[in-house]
Amino acid sequence: MTKTAVRMRRGQGPVGKRTRTHPKLAEKLQMRRLARINAVLQRAEESGLRAEKDGRIAGRVSADLIKRAKARTGLTSDTELVEFALANVALEDNFAETFRKTRGTVDPTLKLGF
Repeated sequence: MTKTAVRMRRGQGPVGKRTRTHPKLAEKLQMRRLARINAVLQRAEESGLRAEKDGRIAGRVSADLIKRAKARTGLTSDTELVEFALANVALEDNFAETFRKTRGTVDPTLKLGF
């Protein structure tokens, strides 16, 4: 697992300035990232997208991009990284697009109970 330090602004100091380091928060964030990666790969498995490994992909990308993606995800293998990235795109739910499309479609007279 990659060591990460997270800095949070706690109101002491100028806006936008990072003032404190919270290693436990960094660990918590890394655990969430790993949980998300596992969830995406599990959904891909359940959808049958990981059943056969009969495809091959090759490409040239920045070494810094690979290094940063591996550090952020905690994945160590190029194959795992590419598989996660492709599964993430293939299983995307388009929430933001759907949310934008439905904006303003709820009846303003609807009583929501609060």
